[in-house]
Amino acid sequence: MTFASLDLNTVWFILIGVLFTGYAMLDGFDLGVGALHLFTDTDEERRVMLNAIGPVWDGNEVWLVTGGGALFAAFPNVYATVFSGFYFAFMLLLAALIFRAVAIEFRSKQPMRWWRQMWDVGFSAGSVLSSLLIGVAMGNIAWGVPVDERGEFAGTFWGLLHPYALLLGVTTVALFMMHGAIYALLKTAGPLHDKLRRWVINCMVFFIICYAVTTMATLLYVPHMAERVRANPWLFSVALVNMLAIANIPREIHLGRDGRAFLSSCLAMAALMGLFGLEMFPNLVLSNPNPAHSLTIYNAASSAKTLGIMLTIALIGVPIVLAYTVSIYWIFRGKVKLDRMSY
Repeated sequence: MTFASLDLNTVWFILIGVLFTGYAMLDGFDLGVGALHLFTDTDEERRVMLNAIGPVWDGNEVWLVTGGGALFAAFPNVYATVFSGFYFAFMLLLAALIFRAVAIEFRSKQPMRWWRQMWDVGFSAGSVLSSLLIGVAMGNIAWGVPVDERGEFAGTFWGLLHPYALLLGVTTVALFMMHGAIYALLKTAGPLHDKLRRWVINCMVFFIICYAVTTMATLLYVPHMAERVRANPWLFSVALVNMLAIANIPREIHLGRDGRAFLSSCLAMAALMGLFGLEMFPNLVLSNPNPAHSLTIYNAASSAKTLGIMLTIALIGVPIVLAYTVSIYWIFRGKVKLDRMSY
């Protein structure tokens, strides 16, 4: 099969979805660890939490950079509209991610209590804000944003902060907290591990409540996000996989199989992203209130030649990113042990 026989627009829609799903699964847990960071009691516990994600957090963000680059290459009109319309929100996200990274690196540079507390607050606040903004962005993409006939954003920053988007933002924070607590279970031992096991239960309850409310709000107020599943009942299998994966998390935690609980959490996130992509397709930016102005995988794409060349590059580059990710997690497997080189 040659690229000429493929629907390259659909292929790139799927590829970008895979990249952003990889980011959500990987950076999601270290954002979740950051959100839980201030719940610890001692400096040693906070150091353990930081070192649980220390070797991998920056590599996880490669998936965001790669996804953004792929979006720019394949659908430049979407990239331009989203990054101009959501400019202030993206600057806030960038500032939160940068401040969070600086906090990780600077915290251990001085022993003073006030110094470490300042960076602890910065790390946790940056993690929560990043998670919230990611969810708000997805909420706006699902709800729809005002796009004019030229494909340009015609709204305001404050217009992006409507109740549904904020609800999805809070749900994203809850999801990442649960995901992060499960990952921290895998990386810790002793009293902190026992404490985290209690936190996981609370995080699961928080997420399930948010998930149930968001699902009801979506069905009531954003019905187009369920149209494809209603029209194709076999696609309900994706929703079923999502629900079973979420239900399996407390079961695995109860049985002490933390690794399987983490995999179930990853599967739940992948299924959620799959449902999101299925219902959005072929739209990339849904125009609300005028769907005729929506940016799709066809009217906002690069030329077929560009998509073909970029697909060749992606087929070379993505396996390298995967190999790098797998190797880092393999090298730094096991429980966290503090030493003089630790954060």
